[in-house]
Formats: sequence, C-alpha cells, structure tokens
Amino acid sequence: MLTKYDEFLCHQIASTFDHPGTSAREWTERIWFMAHDTKGDFILVAGFGYYPNRNIMDAFTCVAVEGKTQYVVRASRELRPRIDEVSVGPFSWDVLDSMKKVRVVLADNEYGLSYEILFDATMPPHEEEPPQFFRSRGRVVEDIRRYWQVGKPGGWIKADGQTHKIDPRSWRTERDHSWGIRRGAVEYLETGVQPGEIPIGYFYSGAAWQFDDWSTVYHIRGDWDGAVSSFSGGIFYPYGSGKPETRLASMDHDFTFRTDITGIRQVNGGSVTLNAVDGSGKKVSLRPLGAVYLGPGGYSYASYRGFIHGLWMGPSWMDGFTLNIADPEVIREITYLDELVCELKCDGQTGYGMTEVMVIGKYPKYGFQGY
Repeated sequence: MLTKYDEFLCHQIASTFDHPGTSAREWTERIWFMAHDTKGDFILVAGFGYYPNRNIMDAFTCVAVEGKTQYVVRASRELRPRIDEVSVGPFSWDVLDSMKKVRVVLADNEYGLSYEILFDATMPPHEEEPPQFFRSRGRVVEDIRRYWQVGKPGGWIKADGQTHKIDPRSWRTERDHSWGIRRGAVEYLETGVQPGEIPIGYFYSGAAWQFDDWSTVYHIRGDWDGAVSSFSGGIFYPYGSGKPETRLASMDHDFTFRTDITGIRQVNGGSVTLNAVDGSGKKVSLRPLGAVYLGPGGYSYASYRGFIHGLWMGPSWMDGFTLNIADPEVIREITYLDELVCELKCDGQTGYGMTEVMVIGKYPKYGFQGY
C-alpha cells in the first residue's frame, strides 16, 4: 500500500512505508508534546501512538490547571486506510517546518477541552545516543531511537468555555519522538503472553530543561543498587549560536520526596549534577511548580478506565473526563508517570522544564525498602 511518504527518497527497506521491517506487535512510533507556563498553573501533555502491526493509532491529552483539575481526553481509531494521517478524532499533528515548527490541535469536542498550539523550536534537536536496547529471557523487549527538542509555544487552550492565551515569553514547550520495539503493558493484557519480570527495584529519571542560552536533556535507568543500565544526555545551545552539542557522560542525582501523601513517590526537590564527556559539569537544583499525571492518559502499567496505549478500542473510540488532583485519594490512584514542571537554578541562572522521576520497589538510596 502506497502512502505519501513513498514519494520521498528515504526508503530503508525494499518495501513501502505502510509497515515497518518487523512483524513485532510491539513496534511503536510515539510523539510526546508538553506545553506549560513558568508558574506551573497550566501544564499540557499530548501524544500520539502509531502501531502499524496492531492497526491502531491513538491519541491523548492531559491538562492540569492550577493544581486542582486535570482534564483527560483519549481517542483511538483503526489505522488503515488513513495510515499517513496523524489525526485521531479531533486530535491532529502537523509538521509545518521540519525540526522547527509543529502545530498540535484538539478541536472542539464534547469534553470541554480544546486547543491549538504552535511549537517553535529554539534549539536543535538532541538525538539520544546510545539508543535504548533491552533483552529479556532471550527476547528483544526494547530497541528504540528517540530525539528531543525544546522551544516556546504560541496559541491558546480552552477549558470549560474559558480561553487562555499562550504567551511565548512566559511559556515553554518540550517534545520527543521515538520509534522501534517498545515495552509496554498492553501485551500483558493479551492471553497467552508471559508476564514481564518484576524487578527488585527500579529507578528512572528523564528531563528536558531550558535556560536562556543552553538546554539539557537526560535519560537514565538503573537497578535498586544504583547500577546504571541505560544513560544518555546532552547540553545544547540556541539556533545561530554556532556552539556544538556537548554529550553527557553521566549524571548524579540527589532528589527529595513528598511525605504529605502516603503511598506515593513523587519528587518535591533536590539537585542533579550533569557530567559532560569533556570533564565539565553543571549542578542544577530543582523546585517543582506543578504536576500532571499521565497514567489516565495511557502511560501506566495497567489500563485506566478501560484504556492504555496500543489497546484495540474498535474502529473509532473516544472518551474524556476530569479529575480532582487536589485530592490525595485521586493522586494515589493515578500516580505512576508524573510530569513535573520545575523551576531550575544553575550558576545564577533560572530555567524551567519537565522532570520525570520514577522509583519502583526497593531503592535504599532514598529509603525505599520494597513495593
């Protein structure tokens, strides 16, 4: 089946773009997008998932407003024959200028949330290196390429009839794009599939931070004893600066965690030291300003209200709801992958950006002894 991408001189296998060079059902291409103000009052995360070997495309958005209300809208459709349209119901994604400008839209719908946001890149994309690769019980469970990019947004968000204008001077945006064999919970919902291994303990952190004249991205995974299983990162500079990216060799973390709500492991401060391959380093302290919870949007270890990324929901499906994220009981139910908008301090500079931290099971460094 021909698609619009077959017009370009970019084929990698002796076939058309309507399918990848593997039959693995876990093959996923994912877009993730975040826009937020520098106060943490408005935090929007949206994304699309493309599963050519499941014949599915899905989309979601989670929007947290003033730490009180989280809007969630989710949609899924049969991928073919509209395989080369990045749209699901009222959700759409348009690349206006490659690696420079992207438009993300949620058109009017019955769930009281809509938006049109323009991502305007301020710095070149960062490509993760090395790529993530994991094998478990002889089977490849993860083989992913990813790039990140930061910028400033424009546009608007409309929630419950009130329109909020996005001012690029006081808003930031981050995005990533990944593709390959991706681990996830959906395969474990299928009958006859061996459950995944349960680790003794697991640590993950990812971040995309912006300062006026530099930005950084890092991604780290490790075991309960502090051993690092995967790391990548870089420090990069604005378009036109002429400064090349500096790769990171490692990072050291010293996070603190909330104690006001039992049963959750959410960061409330701390610091990270970025160690570059040239021997230089930067110590960044962070202060969370707000959080948005992605579990209800499909990023979780189990389905939430019947949905998880990559799950067949029929030819056309959509739902939406709001959550009271000021309620500790609600937070306990939905916390898993939490996106924190943080104020950052480094060498007298102030920056803003996204921070993810996930600690599962035993992790003595932070006092956690089990699940």
